[in-house]
Amino acid sequence: MQPRISMITLGVKDLAVSKSFYQNGLGWPALDSPPEVAFFNLNGTWLGLYNVDALAEDAAMKNDGTGFGRFSMSHNVKTEEEVDAIMEKAKNVGAIIVKQTQKAAWGGYHGYFQDPDGHLWEIAYNPFMWIGPED
Repeated sequence: MQPRISMITLGVKDLAVSKSFYQNGLGWPALDSPPEVAFFNLNGTWLGLYNVDALAEDAAMKNDGTGFGRFSMSHNVKTEEEVDAIMEKAKNVGAIIVKQTQKAAWGGYHGYFQDPDGHLWEIAYNPFMWIGPED
């Protein structure tokens, strides 16, 4: 049986800007990709960046704000210090901080930012459960 990899694909306005944000700004490892898409390996899952109009068309949805919605994603790390460091790095490469890092109501530590296309990311430390690959 082939190992399974899930993939999240974000619709982006400018592929070059978004690819640079994730690759050069956040340091995520880019994979060899065709020119119309950018793939990143995220330890068991991939992130795909694709033109927002093309992605809406691929999903057979209109990109007029009525059906092609956005959502939040979470990047989980092992310490509160990592949360702070990633949030600062994201801010330094153009992210808009939506919620400063702080203790979370559920007992962890987190913050939120929007990437250059407005996609919402939570950077989180969960002291109760590790969400990520085994060491």
